[in-house]
Amino acid sequence: MSKAKTYETRTEEILVPIVQSCGVDIYDVEYVKEGSEWYLRVYIDKPGGVNISDCENVNRALSARMDEEDFIDGAYILEVSSPGLGRALKKERHFMKSIGQEVEVKTYKAIDKEKQFVGMLQSYEDGTITIQTSKKEMRFEKADVASVHLTFDF
Repeated sequence: MSKAKTYETRTEEILVPIVQSCGVDIYDVEYVKEGSEWYLRVYIDKPGGVNISDCENVNRALSARMDEEDFIDGAYILEVSSPGLGRALKKERHFMKSIGQEVEVKTYKAIDKEKQFVGMLQSYEDGTITIQTSKKEMRFEKADVASVHLTFDF
């Protein structure tokens, strides 16, 4: 397991009692480098969406616990936020909760000279993503997909 995945997994373990006491759910955790800085990003959600107070409460509690645990080598910036309207779908539970919603799928390699597809998420089963575009039903193996995001109109 990579160092980043180890940090993400351990952070999720620490987060469980924190989010339960704050009345929110863990959507995702990512440890990424941008430029010269490392970021530990925690995305939280709840029915109806989270507000700034939810993010502040989780941030304060998590920051204190992370200081106690001190398992991440080096400095990092902790961010706690909502996954947003155009949230990334990465885990099986993300896909299952989003069935029937419009998604944008970006592939690593072109399919019929296209790398970007928009359609209604029909299913997610055994690593296969199925969407209904305006033209046809399409299936993608998760390993061939660079990203999947919910789409939204203003």
